[in-house]
Amino acid sequence: MRCFKPFSVSLLCALCAGSALAAPETMTACLEQGKKAYADKQVSQAKDIFVRCVKINPADEQAQLSLAGALLTLDDLDGAEKAFSAALSKMKRTSPYLSYTYSMLGDIALKRRQNKEALALYGKSLEINAANVNSLVGKGVILEYQGDKLGASDFYRSALAVEPLNLVARKRLVNLEPEYMTDAEILAALKQRYAVKPEVKELSAEHRALFASIHKAEQRRGIDYLKNKYPKVPAEFIVTINKKTEFEREMLTLAGYTALQKHIGQDALGVFQRAGVPIKDVFALRNTKGEKVFKEDSTLTDAGFTVYTEALQNRKTFLLPHEALPPTPQYMAQVSMREKELKEAGYIEISRAEFKMIETQTRCSEDTLRDKLGVYVLPITKNTRRYFVFTRTPKDPLKGVPYYYLMAAHAKRNPKIKVPRNSLIESYALYGYTVCLDDGNLLQ
Repeated sequence: MRCFKPFSVSLLCALCAGSALAAPETMTACLEQGKKAYADKQVSQAKDIFVRCVKINPADEQAQLSLAGALLTLDDLDGAEKAFSAALSKMKRTSPYLSYTYSMLGDIALKRRQNKEALALYGKSLEINAANVNSLVGKGVILEYQGDKLGASDFYRSALAVEPLNLVARKRLVNLEPEYMTDAEILAALKQRYAVKPEVKELSAEHRALFASIHKAEQRRGIDYLKNKYPKVPAEFIVTINKKTEFEREMLTLAGYTALQKHIGQDALGVFQRAGVPIKDVFALRNTKGEKVFKEDSTLTDAGFTVYTEALQNRKTFLLPHEALPPTPQYMAQVSMREKELKEAGYIEISRAEFKMIETQTRCSEDTLRDKLGVYVLPITKNTRRYFVFTRTPKDPLKGVPYYYLMAAHAKRNPKIKVPRNSLIESYALYGYTVCLDDGNLLQ
């Protein structure tokens, strides 16, 4: 979750200096008192003082913004929205606080999970000031939630170009590395981790999968795990880049990743036994989708890691060998048959994140994507679905829209990927149109 910053102390100082009032000394003294209370982390007291400042002159935008910042810190979203809106209603288009105010209103909408409203507010903020870091990060967060991780990474990188030490943007960008890094960047990252030989020139599918696995282990605090396991972690397990700088970062080597997987597998074995699983059944465990918990080498699969972490919280999300899958194997067989039919008909499977990205890029509803644009949704269980898009060049350009956006996204990481031409998208792009309107229906 993002950190939501209130109206900063430094900005409050600027407000105090810039206030234009009927009785300047009175307002200046009031704001100074509130600023001091806020700096001393007496936020409730600061809020009360800023309420008094607003009463002195309700039309003073600095007083309203100061009150709004304190209310936002106290998580009073309704009060903060009212104060920000009051300031906005009096604000001139030349005000230096205009972009800031829209950005804070965007934060409030985001905290309420009103993503569409938040995007619009962040957009207004960036129209006024394209370098507003909070709005850049906010748009990135929403796009990430919507599954457009490539788009999110672009906004995080823009934020870091303005403010290189922004920890929120940097952390979220690191989390998304497998999604946006080019083949050359991934290959270099693997070499840093001593996971491929220096002379390797081309990134293979196996290399990409290995990078994703090591990266995921790092994001799951695998380095901290090893530090807790060893009195002194072997030097060959961890590599540190950008030493003694603000960008210092520890990463797992291939040796460290291998040791980590082995230790977690051993720990999981004990956890499952304590949960009542007979030793003879441990390595035959599956999750509720039927996926294996352990690999042949007794390390956890990715699905198994999730089952293991749930077991640590005394939650059973595994199936013993005698327990049937929900849904039934017969139904899964039907699903497999349908999958085969789809692939023979020219469909390929995409992830849920890719499906959400297509929704975002086209603005089309799921119904429109399914009925008009060649997307097929295959239900597995009540909460699980698989997504497919048509790949063959159809006579109807509408059915090529999802595949176009899918390939365009992949081409950002790998320029060698060929993006199919689509006359419909190209003509719409010329006029700045999207495929669908805001209601999710096709543009007529």
